[in-house]
Amino acid sequence: MTIIRYGQQEMPYHKATAITVGTFDGVHQGHAGILRLMRTVADENHERVVVVTFDPHPQIVLAKEGREPLRLLTSMDERCELLAENGVDATVIIPFTHAFASTEASDFITSIIVREIGVQHFFIGHDHMFGKDRGGNEELLQRLAPDNGFSVVPIPPLAFDGMVVSSTKIRQALKRGDVDEARRMLGRPYSVRGLVVRGDGRGRQLGIPTANVRPVEEHKLMPANGVYVVIAEVGGTPLLGMANIGVRPTFTQDTQATLEVHFLDVEADLYGQTLDVAFIAKIRDERRFDSREEFLAQLHDDRIQTTTYLHHLREWRTP
Repeated sequence: MTIIRYGQQEMPYHKATAITVGTFDGVHQGHAGILRLMRTVADENHERVVVVTFDPHPQIVLAKEGREPLRLLTSMDERCELLAENGVDATVIIPFTHAFASTEASDFITSIIVREIGVQHFFIGHDHMFGKDRGGNEELLQRLAPDNGFSVVPIPPLAFDGMVVSSTKIRQALKRGDVDEARRMLGRPYSVRGLVVRGDGRGRQLGIPTANVRPVEEHKLMPANGVYVVIAEVGGTPLLGMANIGVRPTFTQDTQATLEVHFLDVEADLYGQTLDVAFIAKIRDERRFDSREEFLAQLHDDRIQTTTYLHHLREWRTP
């Protein structure tokens, strides 16, 4: 897949283009349905499939003061990888600024989409809006289509397992710690990409060495605090582990949650490596223990529960 950073690289013009515009955070089952439809239409008409997206996420740039910042399901790199896996030929990343936010939707469509990228089929979700004051919608596209020589393809709500999937619903599930529900909506386990950094060494002192994983995306959404079964590939080999997200109340007074992963039966120097930690199941909530012995006894139970997911290693495929 070709990645074009608008303003830094030139996007080759091609009229025979099936295009859509959106943030595509998570590239979930609903997004996948849209991309499959685009791929089908594009193949029938000998077109390329192009997604136009924005970085940073518009809701981060336009966030109102005092409001909880938006947390992302995917970094831009992860999003591009997933779009490529779903048959997209090119992704155009437009830097989103306050100045760009003031662009009229009609100007954006005619100046950038029609004249610079090219479009033959413009796909738009039934309730999707973009541009200044969210003026870019199906109605506007239908008005602009005849004079600009493209067709509008409205996309109805796409349901999976009896529900309409959205990035918002996935975020809500993860904030509850329901990684299984998130997996169903995403079509894959939710994952956090992060760099392994040095911690305080307490895990090794207790006989349970952990990898302290710092997300590479500062706005990445972490599942609710708790203990989880996870899988991460190290050197191409998938490893089963148990992860703790939280403030470690038994040992610290920290208020900032961290992600620590203990891989079962593996001792490897992972410092400096980047891991994709995939969340398979939640074991329990984080809690404070009254003693070191009580804490270690609970970790023993957590480890036993984690081993019941060993079969996931045999089934594992990198998303």
